[in-house]
Amino acid sequence: MKKLFSIIILILFSQFQVLYVAAGTDGQLEISNKKDTSEVRDCFESVNRGIFAFNQGLDKAIFKPLAKGYRKLPQPVRSGTSNALSNLGNLVTIPNNILQGQVKDASINSLRLVINSTLGIGGIFDVASYYGLQKLDKEDYGQTLGTWGFGEGCYFVLPVLGPTTVRDSIGSLANVAGGDAWYNVTVANNTQYFNEADYYFSRLLSGIDFRAKNLESFDSLESTSIDLYASIRSLYLQDRLRKIKNIDEATETMNDDDWEEID
Repeated sequence: MKKLFSIIILILFSQFQVLYVAAGTDGQLEISNKKDTSEVRDCFESVNRGIFAFNQGLDKAIFKPLAKGYRKLPQPVRSGTSNALSNLGNLVTIPNNILQGQVKDASINSLRLVINSTLGIGGIFDVASYYGLQKLDKEDYGQTLGTWGFGEGCYFVLPVLGPTTVRDSIGSLANVAGGDAWYNVTVANNTQYFNEADYYFSRLLSGIDFRAKNLESFDSLESTSIDLYASIRSLYLQDRLRKIKNIDEATETMNDDDWEEID
């Protein structure tokens, strides 16, 4: 039961962030290659819509209030938290850079991890950018599987966990199999310096941090979409396509690091 709970929490906050990554649009697809996303089957759509409605209620009752409270923290605290979480994210991005053959990106992210973890005091300060090592896009195992040619499989919505595909769910489980160094030193091995509570807290905080940055964006999407479920589905699939193909045309959303736009 404890292991099952660990897996659920792990997928929860990785999928939670993906739910809102494209929330800054009005539901229109911005990427020109729409054919690839339209071919993904929405298995059990009627069930998915019911689960989606449940998740929306959960968001309004829990995640949105937490995000609003988080927004009341001083800007330097939020920026430092975001930087530290981004630094931890490199522990997943780097191996996926390597698996996708992105040797240069892997080198840059490795240097960023070392510099920010030391001179940046655990990643609180983005010292690496000061030295010209700008932050690159995140990579995950779902993207790697897509790069290797694996199809999405069915699109579906999980209770609490949110929108996903068969491929992305398998990619998320790769962390539990040892693909996330932060997971390994906290949950899998429960080392002297860290324990599983540190991991789950960081995942929870990551979800809240991202939700807080997209409060207005998602509210706008919700108020302007005729069919919010269909909009989220399209935005989720087009965002995954953009990341897998490294397309420069990003979905319109708030910059993760630009708190000034929010404040």
